[in-house]
Amino acid sequence: QALAAAALPPRALRCPLEPVTILHTTCCPAPAAMCRTLAAFPTNCLERAKEFKTRLGVFLHKSELGSGTGSVGKFQWDSKHSKEGRNFSEDVLGWRESFDLLLSSKNGVAAFHAFLKTEFSEENLEFWLACEEFRKLRSATKLASRAHRIFEEFICSEAPKEVNIDHETRELTRTNLQTPTAMCFDVAQGKTRTLMEKDSYPRFLKSPAYRDLAAEAAAASASASPSEPSHT
Repeated sequence: QALAAAALPPRALRCPLEPVTILHTTCCPAPAAMCRTLAAFPTNCLERAKEFKTRLGVFLHKSELGSGTGSVGKFQWDSKHSKEGRNFSEDVLGWRESFDLLLSSKNGVAAFHAFLKTEFSEENLEFWLACEEFRKLRSATKLASRAHRIFEEFICSEAPKEVNIDHETRELTRTNLQTPTAMCFDVAQGKTRTLMEKDSYPRFLKSPAYRDLAAEAAAASASASPSEPSHT
């Protein structure tokens, strides 16, 4: 019995460790804490592009693109109706004409928002959308409370969705909040828009996901607009 008792601890120690050793060598050579952190993000750019393309592809099923912004609409295209398909394809192809056309399209905003999520910079578009909604307010009370909410969410230091603006613009916006008006975020919104237009928007147009979608839209537009039969 003494010999058996002495033999148990080595076996008990070896067996639980064997699976851990296999996991470290076949799963991830990094420490466990690092693995858990990295697991929360896409592993590489290819997977991000695939995720974006998949999410854009749901237009074939009239599904809704995932988004945390209430202003983002549904991404729809019913291929059974040629007129709707043609309108949608023209919409998609128009996104590459100008950034204004992209922002004026609900589907374009939804697609661009999905792309920004893959770059972890969706707060820029969400701030821009929040400012657009803010400008429509007419009640002075709502204007003041919404202004402080937007500032705390997007502008102030260490805000949960802090946008990338310079210190001077941040302080100017803070001063504007002392007497809130519909235009108190104009400078910050303009700089955020310029940043998206010059930085994120070109990458969106060059992304494999949008290029594939535009190619499908062009093909759908052609098939939805057959040449009219000649009358002789």
